[in-house]
Amino acid sequence: MRVGLVGAGVISHNHLPNLQRLGAQVRVYSEAGAPELVAAHGGTVSASTVAASLDELLDWAEVIDLASPTFTHYPLARRALLAGRDVICEKPLARTDEQAAELVSLAEQTGRHLYPSHVVRYFPAYARLHGAVRDQRLGDLAVLRFYRSGGFPVRSAWFADLELSGGVVLDMMIHDLDIARWLAGEVTQVSATWTRKDGRPPAEAAHVLLTHASGAITQVSGLWGAAHLRFTTGYFAAGTGGTLEYDRAAEPGFTADLERGPARGEAVPETDPAEDPYFLVLQDFLGAIQHGTPTRVTAADGAAAVRIANAALRSAQDGRPVTLETP
Repeated sequence: MRVGLVGAGVISHNHLPNLQRLGAQVRVYSEAGAPELVAAHGGTVSASTVAASLDELLDWAEVIDLASPTFTHYPLARRALLAGRDVICEKPLARTDEQAAELVSLAEQTGRHLYPSHVVRYFPAYARLHGAVRDQRLGDLAVLRFYRSGGFPVRSAWFADLELSGGVVLDMMIHDLDIARWLAGEVTQVSATWTRKDGRPPAEAAHVLLTHASGAITQVSGLWGAAHLRFTTGYFAAGTGGTLEYDRAAEPGFTADLERGPARGEAVPETDPAEDPYFLVLQDFLGAIQHGTPTRVTAADGAAAVRIANAALRSAQDGRPVTLETP
């Protein structure tokens, strides 16, 4: 397939090699860094690998893969869908609820595929948790707890702008908000606290409490902290039939960061090449575009995750719970 990759930042280094591994023809368009991205993954920089403009990319590509900043997702995805292209989009699907809903509707109207890259659904530990819940090995879910932390993303200024990025809630914790809904069903109420401490770099933390229509309760914690912190995640799930727990810090070879050191620049967790979730999610999406097979995550899932995350931001700002209508 001809895939146009938009963006040349950190996450693009997960997209490009896996698209190549899947046999796609890839051209990259970015305002900066496209030649360096192509060269870093063994490509020859030429007109066949680097597009001179977005229009050129849209004319050539069958699929547009958006690995660009959050605030660009809506205008770029909208433009691609209107041009008749299928779209893969990094999370979040859009910055606002209205934008995400419009993209889902536009994909339906144009008959194009639209897939938000909620890659955590493809990480082995989270896939196993979903399998355990699906197979009723935990019984009826009662309580879910998730955490996710890492260094504040100082590589681009837009991350620190809440209006552009949505902060730690919309950029990072949205993964766990999506997983919670995947496991326990629709969310009816959201309560949250959020704080940012200025510094170099700043620190940002949030705690979100979800009430599900099923009666289950989910707690999600997220932290953007000191630049030297490792990226780490974990969960605890309890139901009437048992519990399941995962802690990346307990994996072999993990080292705690108790003393300050140089910035790690670790924007994404390390992955096992044999079960690379960034490969699996793109394989899922391209397979669906080519063969019409079902995917693990849908456009509607992406819009729901945006809605929950923005409800958390409103709750933190207003100091009271936000009620969500179930579809």
